[in-house]
Amino acid sequence: MARIALNELRKSYDDTEAVRGINLDIEHNEFVVLVGPSGCGKSTTLRMIAGLEDISDGEIIIGERVINDVAPKDRDIAMVFQNYALYPHKTVYDNMAFGLQLRKTPRAEIDQRVRDAAEILNISELLNRRPKQLSGGQRQRVAMGRSIVRNPQVFLFDEPLSNLDAKLRVQMRTEIKKIHQRVKTTVVYVTHDQVEAMTLADRIVVMNDGIIEQVGTPQEMYDNPATHFVAGFIGSPSMNFISSKVIENGNDIAVQVSDNLSFAVPGDRNERYKPFVGRDMTFGIRPEHVTEKKAHTSDAQIDFDSTVNVLEPMGMDTMVFIDMGGSEVSARSEPKSVRQVSESMSFTIDMNHMHLLDPKTNQVV
Repeated sequence: MARIALNELRKSYDDTEAVRGINLDIEHNEFVVLVGPSGCGKSTTLRMIAGLEDISDGEIIIGERVINDVAPKDRDIAMVFQNYALYPHKTVYDNMAFGLQLRKTPRAEIDQRVRDAAEILNISELLNRRPKQLSGGQRQRVAMGRSIVRNPQVFLFDEPLSNLDAKLRVQMRTEIKKIHQRVKTTVVYVTHDQVEAMTLADRIVVMNDGIIEQVGTPQEMYDNPATHFVAGFIGSPSMNFISSKVIENGNDIAVQVSDNLSFAVPGDRNERYKPFVGRDMTFGIRPEHVTEKKAHTSDAQIDFDSTVNVLEPMGMDTMVFIDMGGSEVSARSEPKSVRQVSESMSFTIDMNHMHLLDPKTNQVV
């Protein structure tokens, strides 16, 4: 079983702590994506799992054994890097076979493994070509094939798509997902692209400043972020954050965003938010939950008017930027309903999807 456990894992470079005591369990055959901004510790964590970085403290377990002091070649893992690292003078076949040849694998078994991997990756017709004759996407498939033929316990991916153009990245995301469905192996994948994380992962691990902010499925992350950082990082366009005050309005609780604009929170949240009455808080709402005025399907949908500041046509939708109590808010609207810049427009906000954040702790309450 290729279960991975990281226990109080730390990595320091002199006085700088890159990874600060993280704990994470990754199940057998699970596809886990480590995501976060540059410098958050995700690649360092991956490199410690691979054995390419020494561990300052803690332990890494793969299967049933602690591998802290196990050489990288003996960890039964395969790593796909950002650069393809192919031998330019070797054919695709020889690039994929080389690792097995070093391990003295029988020639017939090497041939079978290479051809099986090439079929999975749809590169069978490229086996006699050299890397310079391949596109970027084809080279990345060869790099993945070189890992697949080893049949490792764990695949590690370090931002493998960052060198590809936008269209090819989308295509390769789909291919990687298909490959994982066929080659059932534990995968740890690092990226700074939250869209990549959302589309690929069974579970996402959001990292920030050397710690894990939250772990969950893509939908859990999207619907129920635990912190301000996760709420802003997951989702594209990102969540709107509006400075507000929690007030009592009769028997209801509301968030007041300006002197003349407040929104009642859903009734089932009154008790949860009552301790924050009178406090300055941050009100979070995603752009798709602020739309052109629509027929209501819930009591928590509220209409309001605002002036259009900026328009960003995106084809199927138009992003409308407005001011709300001094905070810039983006609304996702149907193009034909959008007014012109400087004109007033009617919107509907769905408070069923609101979040209330404590600026003192940066936690979602």
